[in-house]
Amino acid sequence: MSTNNLLNRRRFLQLAAGTAAAGMVLGGSTAQAAEAPHVVVIGGGVGGATFAKYLRLYSPETRVTVIERNRQYQRPYGSSEVIVGNLDMDAITISYDALQQKHGVNFVFDTVTGVDFATRSVSTAGGVTLSYDRLVVSPGISFDYSKIPGMESAEAQAQVLHGWNAGDQLVALQKQLDAVPVNGTVVIVPPPNPYRCPPGPYERAGLIAQFLLTRGDKSPKVMILDPKNGFTTDVTMLQAWNRLYGMNLPKPFEKNYTAEQLATFKTHEQSVIQWVMAEEGGRVIKIDAAKKTVETEKGVIQADMINLIPPLKAGQIALDLGLADASGWCPVDMKTFESTQQPLVHVIGDACIAGDMPKSGYSANSQAKVVALQIKALLAGKPPIAPVLQNTCYALAGRSDYGMFVADVFRQNDKGILKRADQPRYLPFNASEAQYRLSAVYLHAWMDSFTQDIFA
Repeated sequence: MSTNNLLNRRRFLQLAAGTAAAGMVLGGSTAQAAEAPHVVVIGGGVGGATFAKYLRLYSPETRVTVIERNRQYQRPYGSSEVIVGNLDMDAITISYDALQQKHGVNFVFDTVTGVDFATRSVSTAGGVTLSYDRLVVSPGISFDYSKIPGMESAEAQAQVLHGWNAGDQLVALQKQLDAVPVNGTVVIVPPPNPYRCPPGPYERAGLIAQFLLTRGDKSPKVMILDPKNGFTTDVTMLQAWNRLYGMNLPKPFEKNYTAEQLATFKTHEQSVIQWVMAEEGGRVIKIDAAKKTVETEKGVIQADMINLIPPLKAGQIALDLGLADASGWCPVDMKTFESTQQPLVHVIGDACIAGDMPKSGYSANSQAKVVALQIKALLAGKPPIAPVLQNTCYALAGRSDYGMFVADVFRQNDKGILKRADQPRYLPFNASEAQYRLSAVYLHAWMDSFTQDIFA
């Protein structure tokens, strides 16, 4: 064979390989692409990445393409530790390389601009059009500042940060915390239900209290101004705060304990953490970002730092695509997580309405694995399975050796996704110091293993 023929043959093979690759990514018209179903995923967070990996494991013949704006993922779970300096940003930044190279997941790093549900195609800002047999939307959350007077402007939002989506706001909050004067006041405003990571705002309060004490403050103040009268892990968290930070139990909350349990609480003259529940006037009426004041039903509080986590809604792309209802969240068939708004579209993770399941990374991961099985069955013309789902949320009370958790199993029936009530959910009230330390060990081990499960 002549040199020219060798070169021409090599060039032909290169072009053919490139065309095949383009067909896989774009849902094009190659023979292989025509035979293999194509599932497109919007969002490469916990839900989207888990789904993509597990669908490829369950159904290697199915092509999976993830559309994600960012080339790396910054995990929100455990990210409050960045604010207090326990972790740096590198520790929560994760690569998509293994999903692409080991599991054969295609990625388009771009922004979705629209979905044509009639033709089953997704368009991006970069001009890519992807056809799909099934579409999975895992868009995370967005923030609704309209319900917090004083916080409507971009200027106010740049001064009073949430830090609830990882990213640069964590570093900015760290700088704000470093600038809090000795024995200053930090105000934390959690969101109303439902919201991402139910124990998260309270873990953050404990971490900040511990940070201020560790740096040498004698009488700092961390005030939690709450629109609610309770939160996940509250019974054990308040017990821990009473021990560690001198928090006095709010009188209306005493009904949640037995007389024997109440007798273990101490009354303190000085409290580092103060939890002002809704019943005691904790609801925020207005925030003045420039003056750092927070007006509540109980009065006006002057702060040195304000961390507001505003009311949440489904991620903006889900809202733009009409997948949410009037609640701001996305209704789904709770067996398959297929949208009730659009056929052949599945919504998972924080954005969906999933019965008793909380909005957490663990929930998103569990839903993603179930939906991968359901879509495998549906693509093959088989009936979906009856799902069993799980959730575990870990949290620190403040100290890195004082952990706690909530764990649940959920089953789907004709009433929706319901939590099993026949098992303990929390550490026992009389848990020993060793049990709290062990829970903290589990927390940090889970962070690593959970991340590996999704992205490795």
